[in-house]
Amino acid sequence: MKRIAILDGWRALSILLVLAGHLLPLGPGRFGMNGAIAATGMAIFFTLSGFLITQFMLRRPDVRAFLIRRLFRIVPLAWAAMLALALATRADASKVAANFLFFANLPPARLMHGGEHLWSLCVEVQFYLGIAVLVGVCGARGLRVLPGLCVAVTVVRILQGAVLSIYTWQRVDEILAGATLALLYARHGERERAWPVWLPFVLLALTVASAHEATGALGYLRPYFAAGAVGTSIVAAPAWMRALFASRPARYIAEISYALYVFHGMLSATWLGSGDKLVRYAKRPLLFAVTFAAAHLSTTRFEQPMIELGKRIERRRVPVAAG
Repeated sequence: MKRIAILDGWRALSILLVLAGHLLPLGPGRFGMNGAIAATGMAIFFTLSGFLITQFMLRRPDVRAFLIRRLFRIVPLAWAAMLALALATRADASKVAANFLFFANLPPARLMHGGEHLWSLCVEVQFYLGIAVLVGVCGARGLRVLPGLCVAVTVVRILQGAVLSIYTWQRVDEILAGATLALLYARHGERERAWPVWLPFVLLALTVASAHEATGALGYLRPYFAAGAVGTSIVAAPAWMRALFASRPARYIAEISYALYVFHGMLSATWLGSGDKLVRYAKRPLLFAVTFAAAHLSTTRFEQPMIELGKRIERRRVPVAAG
């Protein structure tokens, strides 16, 4: 599968936006941007996930290989984090089970203190299982239903008044919009387009606007603005943006982004995130430093070895298709 270098920058941007939205002061009250910035980061993250997963399935519609790779990529760190949270909060058995089985985001939500942000992993894993069943039953041609399913989820959101939600059926259109983008990319590739180079930035600005509570119904279009921003950047980004998004720092932040996401919420629930507003923000540089250090160590010492183990198991048990 051809690597699309600019996507590293989008992944880096997505986690930086989440961190900024959750940890930095971005304005007071209803006019603050914290919620909008964090939600924009998540929309971009989900877009990338849907795009890359669908690309993988289009290229290699092998459900066992897919599940093995996803299992060893997502589950080890997620379970380690959940185990630590369960012990720290003395969570009861039902809450532990809901988190470990990735349905704690469903009503009634049973997310643990310090792991409230892990709702997104539940949405991700449920999507993985759904797409595995779809491809297992219908093959790669089954992926053609994803654009229609994306629109259907958005219609459900509109009918239920769910502008921003953690419930899968009210949020998964952000992933499905990325999946739709992958289908379009598979058909059209990176053909030159006579699109203005400023278009990705306008769509990114619209993503931020649609993530703000003050814009109301515009929020229903958030998945499409995010997918549009990423998609148009692939074919119409200016040279400086391509260079920045494919740079070594961007690629490094993208590489540790999953661990950054997991650790930032957990560490915010410790002494590093405690105290009144002034004290909390005084601790922020230390919280950022510890979060990045933990993410680096987790990625290099734990996650990458687990990913390699998954690949070895896949190669041993799942024959690679000829050609």
